Amino acid sequence: MYALTEEQESLVGVVRDFASSALAPHAIEWDQTKHFPVDVLREAGELGLGGIYAQEDVGGSGLTRSDAVLIFEELAKGDTTIAAYISIHNMVVWMIDTFGNDEQRQQWVPPLASMEQLGSYCLTEPEAGSDAAALTTSAARDGDDYVINGVKQFISGAGSSSVYVVMARTGAAGTKGISAIVVPAGTPGLSFGANEKKMGWNAQPTRQVIFDNVRVPVNNRLGDEGTGFHIAMKGLNGGRINMGACSLGGAQWALDQAVHYLKERKAFGKLLVEQQSLLFTLADMETELQAARGLLRRAAWALDTNAPDVVSLCAMAKRFATDASFTAANAALQLHGGYGYLADYGIEKVVRDLRVHQILEGTNEIMRLIVGRALVDDAA
Repeated sequence: MYALTEEQESLVGVVRDFASSALAPHAIEWDQTKHFPVDVLREAGELGLGGIYAQEDVGGSGLTRSDAVLIFEELAKGDTTIAAYISIHNMVVWMIDTFGNDEQRQQWVPPLASMEQLGSYCLTEPEAGSDAAALTTSAARDGDDYVINGVKQFISGAGSSSVYVVMARTGAAGTKGISAIVVPAGTPGLSFGANEKKMGWNAQPTRQVIFDNVRVPVNNRLGDEGTGFHIAMKGLNGGRINMGACSLGGAQWALDQAVHYLKERKAFGKLLVEQQSLLFTLADMETELQAARGLLRRAAWALDTNAPDVVSLCAMAKRFATDASFTAANAALQLHGGYGYLADYGIEKVVRDLRVHQILEGTNEIMRLIVGRALVDDAA
């Protein structure tokens, strides 16, 4: 499980080269100017990173979830914000590829897989975050169309994306009344809120997506009516381990920077790396990140093999990896002293970016709830 194949080694090398040349040199500037690098995302698409685990007949790369966690760790070493957006985009592509019919797959997946078009995932609402089953955005049937009304909140890529996969209520209250519907950009009645001012993730736009009598064909629905919640939760399993991998990549970069800094910086007449207490901090960081890496790969394997405990493992991996990574990145900032607080060093950006990973794709409190319930149910 832990030894990489030759193909994976080669894949990691290609992604590492892309991250170090196309992302890392610009990450701080993009963060400060709130620039969303659509042109660079298209370069990522040319490498097959827009449809990592989409099927090859529609332009996907046909890779595994085990491959994906390796990819997202490397991307995040270049820019955590852009890596996280690519993860969300891939969730959209996977949903259409997996739950769409052949006509839908052929229509929407190829331009998304190449990242000529971008995708956004619309689940969260102003009054429905962790309790996703309480969403109120409605899709009322009118002949051969759905008429969608409502507001989605915290949507990555909103305003720049061409395709929005929207979870909307087509039936009664609860999970069985939700359907997944594809809404193309430019549809009349579709609009967006202002770009949110955020603690981190500044290089990707985050806006409300507003539906005011948005009319789309019933044929834009993915799967059967009422299966949207199932589709959403299936997508989140992969999204959670991807976000854990993005956290891991950012934290690993911060740890590498801290090691380099301690080997260069002197205090009280000797190098900081010679201070035993600081070595202990590095050791703890390394141990936690290695543990996170192992758990993420275990969860990815479970997703690839459809293991019975996949939901719990993905939740566990997301919770542990995002918590451990934020702690490690924050420790790296502390080890840099005042320099860690300066934007030019990039450490404070990673700390800000990683903080939200403990919230999105299900808060870490919800992850604990999922794991705890699974444990109790298994013991029953």
